[in-house]
Amino acid sequence: MKTKNTEGYCAIGVYKGKTEHNIGTLWRSAFVLGAAYIFTVGKKYKKQSSDVVKTWSRIPLFHYDTFEDLTNNIPHDCRLVGVEITEDAQFLHEFDHPKRAIYLLGAEDDGLPKEVLEKCHYIIKIPGNSSLNVAVTGSIVLHDRVTKVPTALPPHHNK
Repeated sequence: MKTKNTEGYCAIGVYKGKTEHNIGTLWRSAFVLGAAYIFTVGKKYKKQSSDVVKTWSRIPLFHYDTFEDLTNNIPHDCRLVGVEITEDAQFLHEFDHPKRAIYLLGAEDDGLPKEVLEKCHYIIKIPGNSSLNVAVTGSIVLHDRVTKVPTALPPHHNK
């Protein structure tokens, strides 16, 4: 008998994140909003003392040294969704989330470089005239997914 993931899953991560605090906050939001895991690309993360819910024990954090390392390890049939303010990016409120998605955020100062954006299956943006904090942006994206994909939250999150 074959197993089949009918609900899908998502993960979220930051490309060359600027501050460890943002990763810690995103990690907590990812757990609360049902992500399977989080990750960093190009910059490692150190555990934060502010992590009072011990998120590290609830969902894993993976580190990829390079973007190529990330793309070589994306799960089968999973879509890479870049989150970046570009002219051709689709607004988040109009976006249909893939069943299996990895959301990639850039650091506030630099965003996602062109060569990374070219490898993304989709590019989305949040309305506004300026970028937001990376943890806030990630939380908004995950919340949008949960509201549009009814099965995005695992059953234990609905208690």
